[in-house]
Amino acid sequence: MYRLIQLLILIMCLPGCSYWPKQGFGGMAEHNIGNISPVMAHEALGPEHGLRFDLELTSRHLDMLVLEGAELCFPATVLQSKQRQHRIEREVVGELHYDAANDLIVQRGILARLERQLNYVTSRGLCRLPFKKSQPKIATPVTDYKNNIADITSILNSDNQFATDSSELNPKYVGRLSEAAALLKIAPNLNINITGHADTEGTNIYNHKLALNRAKMVGRYLNIFGIEKTRIHYDEMGEESPLFEGNASHIRLVNRRVRIDIIPMNISPIASTINKE
Repeated sequence: MYRLIQLLILIMCLPGCSYWPKQGFGGMAEHNIGNISPVMAHEALGPEHGLRFDLELTSRHLDMLVLEGAELCFPATVLQSKQRQHRIEREVVGELHYDAANDLIVQRGILARLERQLNYVTSRGLCRLPFKKSQPKIATPVTDYKNNIADITSILNSDNQFATDSSELNPKYVGRLSEAAALLKIAPNLNINITGHADTEGTNIYNHKLALNRAKMVGRYLNIFGIEKTRIHYDEMGEESPLFEGNASHIRLVNRRVRIDIIPMNISPIASTINKE
């Protein structure tokens, strides 16, 4: 019996029997994150649901910056952001709502600064990113125009609302953009005109700027999903031309949106908008 116990202790002490992260890469909790359950339709909404939504937005924002080259230009900042994102996920799973909310505020600030830095270095050629090979274009028959436009317009003009004073996209709409981008890739002769809108809160000048930022955020995701920047055009209406008149909270929500018009290449965005309206 004594020898059996010794043998068991020896086996447990052998290297390679257990996996532990390398020194400086955190403990086991850094690499084992619990599952974050989605918000179900029958659930009563509470603070934890807002945290899950914010967590999804910061995760999408970080993924977008990585796709744009942030990991090549600022590897240390991206690594720290990923580690912080994991910590927030653990805090949400562990129902440490106050800690998660504080870390989300920090994370949003860091990602916003990282975005500004990335735009600065790439626009001035201080950090050169690998050249992306353009995908071969596939011609789409003219007879498919109506069906393509109807399908893409339907996808892009659903779930396209924004939170108050925000240009961040909700995760469901990001999925819509991915779906629409797949259709736009096989219809290279269709362009996109994105018009941003705002509700009646805030000054007219501020709302015009916010509306344009919303339009540009949509275009940015489409570009990440493979749609060339030359195919995307922007416009903004501010609080003008609301979808519904009124100042109730649910009306302000639907008026915080983008409107997408799909345009064949031989038609200018202005002409298409006039014809449609």
